[in-house]
Amino acid sequence: MKDFIRLRGVSKKFGDFVAVDNVDLDIERGELFSILGGSGCGKTTLLRMLAGFELPTSGSIEIDGVDVTDQPPYERHVNMMFQSYAVFPHMTVEKNIGYGLRKEKLPQPEIAKRVDEMLELVQLQELRSRKPDQLSGGQRQRVALARALIKQPKVLLLDEPLAALDKKLRERTQFELMNIQDELGITFVVVTHDQEEAMTLSSRIAVMDRGQFRQIGTPKEIYEFPSNRFVAEFIGTINTFSGHVTARDEDSISVAATEAGVTLTALGKQAVEEGQQIEIAIRPEKIFVSKEKPDDGDAVCLPGVVDDLGYLGNRSLYRIRLESGKIVQVSSQNRRRSVTRFLEWEDKVWISWRPRSAVVLLD
Repeated sequence: MKDFIRLRGVSKKFGDFVAVDNVDLDIERGELFSILGGSGCGKTTLLRMLAGFELPTSGSIEIDGVDVTDQPPYERHVNMMFQSYAVFPHMTVEKNIGYGLRKEKLPQPEIAKRVDEMLELVQLQELRSRKPDQLSGGQRQRVALARALIKQPKVLLLDEPLAALDKKLRERTQFELMNIQDELGITFVVVTHDQEEAMTLSSRIAVMDRGQFRQIGTPKEIYEFPSNRFVAEFIGTINTFSGHVTARDEDSISVAATEAGVTLTALGKQAVEEGQQIEIAIRPEKIFVSKEKPDDGDAVCLPGVVDDLGYLGNRSLYRIRLESGKIVQVSSQNRRRSVTRFLEWEDKVWISWRPRSAVVLLD
């Protein structure tokens, strides 16, 4: 079913400060949806309004066809998992998980049955009698998740759910979270500042900046076809070339770029006029670097010099200085094992890319 969660014209002000600025949003039933943005962009305030901990200054919020704008949290069939996990230190794992059901005074056999189901779901059966100080960070995270899920909410809200975990545990837990969400079919709304986490977890992402959504789309749409410069730079790394429009056809635009020294063509269906100033953008991994000029008549080929480089194990990063002085970042996979580097500082090189690998940015 479409539009399981609907936000229309939602704003939140704290005095003169506008935390969330007139946003609209539709989230489908069963989606794993992420709200991505930097500190202070309004994403956690928006999550708290979905939970009912904050009321909108204006606008409406619907969940499953019901207007919950003014409803208190306990009437919304929504649960929230906090960044700190907030597990009770004096309770065992099973008592933490069953806490919400005991507050509702459900029969003990029903509580025991559902706690067992949650323990199996998050794979903590053997740790049921331990207390939080006897658990790892990842295990405490799963206790908090089970406690949030046991009440069978329509929507689970997750505020930076993996921020307290180390890198390897965070990567592993991302897939555990995806599997649990897929198995239960509950709508998850995740707030995060971690671009990689949002790209891995989400069916769709809303990129937020200064209280507004700058782009909403699938991870691939957000990364491959950013709609503006903010999104292009916030998600990963990107190179940009400024210039004026010289020509356009059905799905591409040509730009005379002084920094490149040539006319560049990129994918773009935006309405632009000849002479208009715009930018061509290209991701580092879309660019090839070689010591010899590529024999490819369709590719953009630019000469340069290796200004800096970094070895990251699976890939190498190069900063190539063009004749104009422009620095272009290139990411290259290290497919061959070697004790010597392919390129060194001040090596003369050629960088190249296919026009369809670049995109047009208007703002």
